[in-house]
Amino acid sequence: MEKLLIQWVKPPKDESYKVRASKLKEEVRMMLGNMVDPLEKLELIDTLQRLGLSYHFDTEINKTLKNISIDRISTVSWKKDNLYATALEFRLLRQHGYKVGQDVLTCFMDDFGNIKSSLNQDFKGLLSLYEASYLILEGETMLESARELVAKLLKQYLKENNDHQYLWMLVDHALGLPLHWRMPRLEARWFIDVYEKNKDKNPIILELSILDYNIVQSIHREDLRYVSTWWEELDLGKRSNFARDRLMENFL
Repeated sequence: MEKLLIQWVKPPKDESYKVRASKLKEEVRMMLGNMVDPLEKLELIDTLQRLGLSYHFDTEINKTLKNISIDRISTVSWKKDNLYATALEFRLLRQHGYKVGQDVLTCFMDDFGNIKSSLNQDFKGLLSLYEASYLILEGETMLESARELVAKLLKQYLKENNDHQYLWMLVDHALGLPLHWRMPRLEARWFIDVYEKNKDKNPIILELSILDYNIVQSIHREDLRYVSTWWEELDLGKRSNFARDRLMENFL
């Protein structure tokens, strides 16, 4: 693992990288298939998305979310009174186009539409609700109103706590810019470093994310090399005063 972590700028030309990555993908695919607990499945899907790996498992992820969506009402025990689980389910289902109303979160609100005071210290749940609030639809004012209060509680958490480094970094990152607004590939690069600090990290997923990032990065570099040659041969930046010579920005 240590050897992999220092190779960010080296394109993996050795086929052993791809062979190893392929083996790890099968192991992760088995994880998705063998998991029984719905919350663990949602957490794994969320982690794969943030690490930039979910495109390898589209079929498995769609099947899992479809089953969770179908069983959403009949199997509520795993998320009952669990703000984190309910908000995570809400966000992932919405993100993948499944219909789920904001009413699933009303049980966590008081009579005045505020977050129940008993949840003010549930920072993992509050962060999950904060991220979920950015997938609301027009007219869903309950979550929009709750977001402001949640943001205040999370900001207070950043000032007063640093005992859980992993959660602290996630909160700080989310308040800077919510997950739903971030560029996935850049988010993956950031999250790989953060996920490594998680005491509950899965070493197989971490290794795969590093390998996959390096492989994809090498493909982008080859693409950029080709585009650079084309642009230089075209010579449009020098021959036309209205053409901007900004290859990297346009490539990104």
